[in-house]
Amino acid sequence: MSLVSASFDVPAMGDYAYDWALVDVETSGLMARRDRVLSVAVITIGPDGEQTGEFSTLLNPGCDPGPVEVHGLTVERLQGAPTFDQVAGRIGAMLEDRVLVAHNAQFDYDFLAYEFARARMWLPVSQRLCTLALNRQVDPPTDDMKLGTLAAHYGVPQQHAHDALDDTRVLAGILRASLREAARLDLPLPLVTCPPRAESPFTPKPPKTPCAYRNPGRLTPGGPLQQGMKVAITGDTAHARAELVGRAVAAGLNMMTSVSRHTSVLVTNEPASGSAKTRRALAEGVPVIDEHTFLRLLADVRPGTAHDATAVAVAPVAEPEGEPVVGPVDLAPTTASAAPVSEAPTVPTAVPGASVPAPRRPVPSVGASDKPLARRRVLVLGGAHADAAATRTRVVELGGSAAVNLSASVTDVVLLPGGEGDRRMSRITALELPLHGPHWLTAPIGTGQDAAAFRPQEPHVLPRGGVIDLPMPHGTPAPEWYLTAGWAPQSDCAIDVVAFLLDEDEQVTFDEDFIFYGAPESPAGTVRLLTGGPAEQTIALGLASLPPATRKVVVAAAVDGTATFGTVGAIQIGAAPGSSGAPLTRATLDAATTERTMLLAEIYRRGPVWRLRAVGQGYDHGLADLARGYGVDIVD
Repeated sequence: MSLVSASFDVPAMGDYAYDWALVDVETSGLMARRDRVLSVAVITIGPDGEQTGEFSTLLNPGCDPGPVEVHGLTVERLQGAPTFDQVAGRIGAMLEDRVLVAHNAQFDYDFLAYEFARARMWLPVSQRLCTLALNRQVDPPTDDMKLGTLAAHYGVPQQHAHDALDDTRVLAGILRASLREAARLDLPLPLVTCPPRAESPFTPKPPKTPCAYRNPGRLTPGGPLQQGMKVAITGDTAHARAELVGRAVAAGLNMMTSVSRHTSVLVTNEPASGSAKTRRALAEGVPVIDEHTFLRLLADVRPGTAHDATAVAVAPVAEPEGEPVVGPVDLAPTTASAAPVSEAPTVPTAVPGASVPAPRRPVPSVGASDKPLARRRVLVLGGAHADAAATRTRVVELGGSAAVNLSASVTDVVLLPGGEGDRRMSRITALELPLHGPHWLTAPIGTGQDAAAFRPQEPHVLPRGGVIDLPMPHGTPAPEWYLTAGWAPQSDCAIDVVAFLLDEDEQVTFDEDFIFYGAPESPAGTVRLLTGGPAEQTIALGLASLPPATRKVVVAAAVDGTATFGTVGAIQIGAAPGSSGAPLTRATLDAATTERTMLLAEIYRRGPVWRLRAVGQGYDHGLADLARGYGVDIVD
């Protein structure tokens, strides 16, 4: 199947041409660290758009297959199928050096990562692309973002829903059409680096197994690694710890969790950190190398000496524990400029350096006579941050939705001083979008946009401080709500979306109620942080499964480093039932010029109902102080 149509030739693809590995898995449940993969399909496509390979198989998970009514995979159908470890090598070869593509890619990536870890292997994926995230950027006029809905919109035939191979073939057609739309809009692809930048306590770790080789002693300066060497790792690493350990075990090294006089080498990027392992290594004279050197040496591990099978078994001596992962949450140090405060359920308390949102107000009436921009989506370009923020606020007051990026749903563009130099202007001109000056908003006149470009049900536009009740069909909330935050792509800073699960005192019950890049999942899996790309992150909330003590979930964003939201610009949030549901509501939030953290939204209980409030309150202090204000124990 070709990825490229006759009207979209390969040379024009530019940044859109990659080696792709399209993946779909059917699973026994929704939690990757607990449930198993029942079937998997992989289709590989080259940069020229031509299919280069295809593989699919049922898998015997050795457990209950779960919701048979969804995937149709019974115990009888799975009997005799291979186990994952029997096909992991073939799947890994198809994924290596390719961009993994899936619909809701983090789901498929997480399940594959756990299956590879159980097989004592590492998942050879360095980048992934989510077609859900890509289509959220494109923003086609569809009721939702489900695979079948997008297939119908793009004219891709679908034969058997929830069949891994057919879903992957459908995905190939959706990818082709989505890339064509992204190229038409000149959108950057939302590629996600894998593994994530920080280690999570829930990251799959290969199980500890006895090393087959005797310890040859310590690494000599300039010498090679040898099978059987005892290796310990400490501190932050560029690659996920699970990957480093998996590759080392596969090479025949003996990975340890502590340092002793028997350790052959310690791997650390921070030899002066003073951690327990580095102090012990210094005291024992254990060689220390950095991660880059370790990876280079892993490419040529010399053969070791196997243990003598006839040797007398000796009871192992337990080595002292290294660095137990307990106690305070460890964040990168930040410089605080103000003390955090606890928020009341409805109106935040003002603090120095914070901009306070307007009082709660009802959702605007879409289509009312005093809302001339109803069902219109307006992109504001140029202007100082304060002027652009005021313009976006005016758009919302007039019933419109303020966009932060160019997409297929943008109907109008307002140019403020300097907007002519925006890199998107050439594409806006080519698309013949209506251009307006700032005075247009005093008495906007419709431009006769084709009604086919609109969704049958447009999302509610929430103003800053606006509140909406989340629908509860049959008296219960949807299984999961997805609150997605997006922003204009940044080249000089990163933005982190976080969540706090709070009790009636506006405090976390324990540190694990803080969901962030280092701990992206609550212990029960009811709240998760999902990364859709460099300019999009999502908090997934299982509201029906939250403990009764959780009265509110606060979602916030923090700028990494010294940049502020004044340079980042507006943050757009959208709430949808399920990962591919239609957005129920949207809000565009602007902080002032100096804030480094911003409260985006809060989802809170009001009797039997869950409500969502668009907050948009910024603080000058960093993420560490924000977390401390909610009772999280942060290490300095």
